[in-house]
Amino acid sequence: MAVGVLALQGSFNEHMAALRRIGVKGVEIRKAEQLEDVDALIIPGGESTTMAKLAHYHNLFPALRDFVKTGKPVWGTCAGLIFLANKATGQKSGGQELIGGLDCLVNRNFFGSQLQSFETELSVPKLAEEEGGPNGFRGVFIRAPAILEVGPGVEVLADCPVPLETKKTMIPVDNDQEETIATLERVIVAVRQGNLLATAFHPELTSDSRWHSLFLKMKKDTGEKRLQCISTSVTDSENHRGKLPPYDLPIYE
Repeated sequence: MAVGVLALQGSFNEHMAALRRIGVKGVEIRKAEQLEDVDALIIPGGESTTMAKLAHYHNLFPALRDFVKTGKPVWGTCAGLIFLANKATGQKSGGQELIGGLDCLVNRNFFGSQLQSFETELSVPKLAEEEGGPNGFRGVFIRAPAILEVGPGVEVLADCPVPLETKKTMIPVDNDQEETIATLERVIVAVRQGNLLATAFHPELTSDSRWHSLFLKMKKDTGEKRLQCISTSVTDSENHRGKLPPYDLPIYE
């Protein structure tokens, strides 16, 4: 099985290394015609605006939408999740082209800026059931999105507790004052729908290969061939391209 990894920008090197560790051939995808030679596709994390501009420059969006419609497995991580979503929010006016196909609403940069990146232990019972191993997975969130809503055909594989600030009006004896209190809510960070898999975090940055293994076992389902791909106009406020890390790094144990 040859797995394509969209190699325009972002963590494609880390996905290539993760595939090598489990003995799978990875193919870097930069041109539309290269998609004809792969059986599955990974859209990595990175800077989504830059990736969208490069994909548009290379006229990749029509080919990527066609690939999704074939029913072949497609996995989006972080920015890749945004690309696969039918709708995305958290942007200012302008727009960013999406591939679509995944029936969900994504909020880009839900967890904050680069400085607010974090790691946390996620509960992944469905992953453990299908791939073995523990019920926990170390999620690496880097300027990460989150899924706010999912359609009826979308299976939730993991969610994440998020501390959100809410305001509560307090009325003391002498004057009115506002107090900020912390509440705990959960947002969805991993889903599966037909031939599509999406994670808001970066499994390729860990030594746990179960997400890659799960993805490779996703079979082509002819019933999903008519998935609707919607290009929803969204934008973001960033246009930063960082250096790619070494080919096999970083790997968090």
